[in-house]
Amino acid sequence: MTIVPAGLVGAVQFLTRVPVPSSQAAAHERVVPWFPVVGGLIGLTVGGVAVGLAELVPLTVAAVIAVGFGLLLTGAFHEDGLADVADAFGGGWTVEQRIEILKDSRHGTYGVAALATSIVVRVVAAAAIDGRAELLAGFVAAHVLGRTAAVAAMAVMPPAVDSGLGADTARSMRPVALWLAVGAGIAIAALATGWWVAALVGTSAAMTGLVAALAVRKIGGMAGDVLGAIEQVVECAVLVAITGLAARHTVWWT
Repeated sequence: MTIVPAGLVGAVQFLTRVPVPSSQAAAHERVVPWFPVVGGLIGLTVGGVAVGLAELVPLTVAAVIAVGFGLLLTGAFHEDGLADVADAFGGGWTVEQRIEILKDSRHGTYGVAALATSIVVRVVAAAAIDGRAELLAGFVAAHVLGRTAAVAAMAVMPPAVDSGLGADTARSMRPVALWLAVGAGIAIAALATGWWVAALVGTSAAMTGLVAALAVRKIGGMAGDVLGAIEQVVECAVLVAITGLAARHTVWWT
């Protein structure tokens, strides 16, 4: 008898490339509430790589390798969504064209530019966080709140299309489960950063609202790729906010 919840195993399988065996696939409504927890584990791992390497090599080098390791760990899952959204919203002239571009696995100029920007922002922001504890806390908070923002968007955004993984999952989820997951994500971020969490949650909410409003305007609501874009924008924004906080304060547990 396993003591690990099936939803947690499913979330690890869905959000990462870690080969976790399981006897049966968990339903998406059991998997999604674990997204913030898995985000925290990803952030802890990536942050641990950054902090460990920073003892051996310059911080900029450590930041590059840590962000690259994160891409390998997650299979660039959310980055793909960001690129698709950038291509669709930047290159599509009608709702139908934009949705069609979202379904295309190829990336164009807008998508490549969005990917490059996301990676550069995360590397530069991480390299600007001088304190080792603050660097670790920053990665944990960024990854937790990125996935938490995607879950929150599922709770409030209308689906842009009738079918698709994002729309189907949102329809099958109970609102209470989504909001409990959001609360858990905020709690994990608070554990990592203390009072900083107020500013970080505010930043996350603002960026989530911005991407969500753009998605409603461009395609009428939520799609799976939009959730990926929300995660990426929030992850970048939280790391940027951490650079400002860490320049003036130390994290609570140091």
